Amino acid sequence: MNRVNLRSVVVVVAAVAGCVAPFVMGDLTFLMRMLLAAIVVTGLSLLMGYAGQASLGQGAFVAAGAVTVAVGTTRLGLPPLVALVAAPLVAGAFAALVGVPLLRLRGHYLAFGTLALLLMVQTAMSTFDILGGAFGISGIPAFGVGGFVFADQRPYVLLTLGLLALVLFVTHRIVDSRFGRGIRALAGSETAAESAGVPVMRDKLVIFALSAMYAGLAGGLSAFFTPYVSPDSFPALESFTYVIMAVVGGLGTLWGGVVGAVLVSTLLQVLNLVSSQPQLPPTLGPILQYATYGGLLVVALLFMPRGIVPAVESAVSRAGSRRHRARPAGPAPAP
Repeated sequence: MNRVNLRSVVVVVAAVAGCVAPFVMGDLTFLMRMLLAAIVVTGLSLLMGYAGQASLGQGAFVAAGAVTVAVGTTRLGLPPLVALVAAPLVAGAFAALVGVPLLRLRGHYLAFGTLALLLMVQTAMSTFDILGGAFGISGIPAFGVGGFVFADQRPYVLLTLGLLALVLFVTHRIVDSRFGRGIRALAGSETAAESAGVPVMRDKLVIFALSAMYAGLAGGLSAFFTPYVSPDSFPALESFTYVIMAVVGGLGTLWGGVVGAVLVSTLLQVLNLVSSQPQLPPTLGPILQYATYGGLLVVALLFMPRGIVPAVESAVSRAGSRRHRARPAGPAPAP
């Protein structure tokens, strides 16, 4: 089976599993958080893998989307659908605004700049009452369209699953476009890309805003699902987790974000279940979590430096090449 066919089979299996899971699982909180992480990490992989821009503060844009929904529905009286549509737009506009000075930084300076942005967003949320203050914003209404209101967890998971599929489709179209070829040139060398006619600053700003829109969409969905928003809802550790998911899954790949989100989320859930056993000390949970982050990064960098998805694709390609070389040649044509 060649790589294209294998990828198609995996996509179909994943889609079927995602559609069936909400109907067979009891509590869907874990599944919902995993899907939200997949949306955020898809945008982060687009930013870091394709465009070569580092970010440790993607939670700032998740917070922007969540606050948009919380403030819009509870204080401005916006319909839930309007608030959800506004969440990625506000997050993208916010990223475009702060990206003008921020994207002049490069490498780890940019990464620490985005982390500082997250800390500033948390401080603003805890300081200004309109953003929730120290106690946050509660009482966010259930999401609904017209007379249909989401009464339980299942509709939220199905909606998020559909929006994840939309995000993957949009990302695929962007990567295969002329603009996508331009941002891939940025990851190699910004100087070379600029000399080839790529508008470097504009493209960096667009891709930064687009990744923020994905994060804002996830934040808006999480605000309806919870339904509560506070500064503590977006810890820096969660933003670090997004980066680990992107690296483990495979930066610069369409499915790397999804694979990384599924694997890391599942592993952390297992660790939480283990550490919550009554006979174990309460401090074991954070220790296991930090040890897992470090171990995952070491394993990924040593054995799969490009991530799981590229490693699997390379293995499948090599196996296909070996089978092709081992295939006996046909009979020689008659003279």
